[in-house]
Amino acid sequence: MALYMTFPVAMFHWFNQPEYFEKWVTDTRRQLYPPENPQHREEIEKCIRNVRERHDQELMKALEEMERKEKN
Repeated sequence: MALYMTFPVAMFHWFNQPEYFEKWVTDTRRQLYPPENPQHREEIEKCIRNVRERHDQELMKALEEMERKEKN
């Protein structure tokens, strides 16, 4: 009976040490969310701008075609 009570308490005590927990959380967070790289951020923003510009150009072409059809 003592083993059934001691084991969970010991595991709780062992794994809830602040040093262990803080190190584990910090390492896991860095793996999941690495520090942001400014160069990657610029590339992503440039790509977004390019896609938006292409989309805007396609919309303008479609609007111009609709206007031409309406005039005829």
